[in-house]
Amino acid sequence: MEKIKETSTNLNHSFSVSERKNIIISGVVKIDSFDNEEFLLETVQGYMNIKGENLEVVKLDTYQGNVTIKGKIDSISYIDENAKKESSMFTKLFR
Repeated sequence: MEKIKETSTNLNHSFSVSERKNIIISGVVKIDSFDNEEFLLETVQGYMNIKGENLEVVKLDTYQGNVTIKGKIDSISYIDENAKKESSMFTKLFR
């Protein structure tokens, strides 16, 4: 039987922003949610929130855990698990 290796534990996390228009992120485990103004990514170092305008995925490599996003980037932040749960879609709707 072939042994399936866990890719998320072997990933390193980093990101690079170029001219506030492109961001390349490594160590991405999954994309939780996204639209043209906000991305919520789970990385090997925790959840990462990217906000901006006209955001879109240019490249997605699920095997290597790399994501490239283009658009106007306004902010990049890391959030803990509790903050992520509190800012869920339902919570935003019922405020």
